[in-house]
Amino acid sequence: MTINQEQDRIIEDFEGVDDWMDRYSMIIDLGNTLPPIEEKFKTPDHLIEGCQSRVWLNAELRDGKVYFTADSDAIIVKGIIALLIDVLNGHTPTEIVESDLYFIDKIGLAENLSPTRSNGLLAMVKQMKMYAVAFKAKEDAERK
Repeated sequence: MTINQEQDRIIEDFEGVDDWMDRYSMIIDLGNTLPPIEEKFKTPDHLIEGCQSRVWLNAELRDGKVYFTADSDAIIVKGIIALLIDVLNGHTPTEIVESDLYFIDKIGLAENLSPTRSNGLLAMVKQMKMYAVAFKAKEDAERK
């Protein structure tokens, strides 16, 4: 699936749920399905700056595609990073860098988070895209 197809699937999943408490429950449930990040990545180097909660993020490039693992000490934040991983995992660095993550607005996520959580969401997106930028730069350098 493309990044946009993944986003459209998430939008569709949330469309039938009007109550934000139920949407939060969906997000929390998604966080509970997130595979655990290896303990070796739960270091200050992997913490996302700008998040109120602690969020660890790791990215690996395998066969030209980026794969993320993450964890958080806050259940709602763990669900949010799981949503982002669902959308971006298994795509090329270029696809990730060029992606417009419109699902965040379409499902009303940003407007239903506290300002500090909303800042944390932006920090998560930024860090994921920064990993992709770094992998893309490395790939470009290796081609030369």
